Amino acid sequence: MKKNGQPRPADIPRIPYRPAAGIPPGLEVLDFRGLIQRARGHRVDIYAPRRPAFHEFITVRNGTVRCTTDLTEHRVPAGGWFWMRPGQIHRYIGGLAEAEGTVVLFTPDFPDAATRRIVGLDRRVHHRPVTPAGVQKAALDGALRLLEEEHGRLGDLPLESHIDVLRHLLAVILLRLTHLNGGPGDHAADSEVFLRFQQAVGEDYATSHRVADYAARLGYSVRTLTRATRTAAGCGAKRFIDDRILLEAKRLLSHTDLPPSAVGDRLGFTRPTAFSAFFQQRTGLCPTAFRARSRGTDPSGGR
Repeated sequence: MKKNGQPRPADIPRIPYRPAAGIPPGLEVLDFRGLIQRARGHRVDIYAPRRPAFHEFITVRNGTVRCTTDLTEHRVPAGGWFWMRPGQIHRYIGGLAEAEGTVVLFTPDFPDAATRRIVGLDRRVHHRPVTPAGVQKAALDGALRLLEEEHGRLGDLPLESHIDVLRHLLAVILLRLTHLNGGPGDHAADSEVFLRFQQAVGEDYATSHRVADYAARLGYSVRTLTRATRTAAGCGAKRFIDDRILLEAKRLLSHTDLPPSAVGDRLGFTRPTAFSAFFQQRTGLCPTAFRARSRGTDPSGGR
């Protein structure tokens, strides 16, 4: 929502990870008040859409925190946990200043390689809030308590040992959160072909829309890319590219004031009509109508 009538920005701010002074880089543990202060110190508005380059998960002890990731609103109640991934569009809506809880920020390369593989850290999985109970709650709460304590004991161990302990404690939490979110999926399906294709699409979706271009760049046939993508992602390679373009189009239409023609141009469409046709075919709405609906200004009431 606009603040004080100010227009939306021309782009969604990309937020790099900035390590706090006096602690090893790569992981930081805060309470909600500390997160608000940290954001202010870096001139980041956590109540506005932003695109962090790091992982962020929260657990709420008291109150309810409302936030959105990629246009989906979530409520995280007391006892709830929510893991937000790099590249997603994050925004806190309310409750953060009044609630009590813990925030853990970490860079994509902080977990060890085995943990990254097991939890699918490179798959860009979208998690949902979870509220563990019983032994799952006790295990997660216990691991977090140990992580918080170790994070505050920088001088107890040699630096590399301290970082290793943090890395292992974080791994316990990530493995359990992944299990609560339905498991990491079939990692046998995550072939090198698909992972390379996924990375390439993430880098070039705004300039290259053709499977053949990626096949030539990566040294595979179109059939090989399509087969690997269907096995890992459940759709063909062309659909995978189009889904990434569509997601970014929705983000820009919802969170910026760029004209639809400029959104299409940014996403590699040579003509505004081509972008409009693509968007309407995939969503059933023209870009202008989608923007109005996502902002709650659709005069038809969403009909």
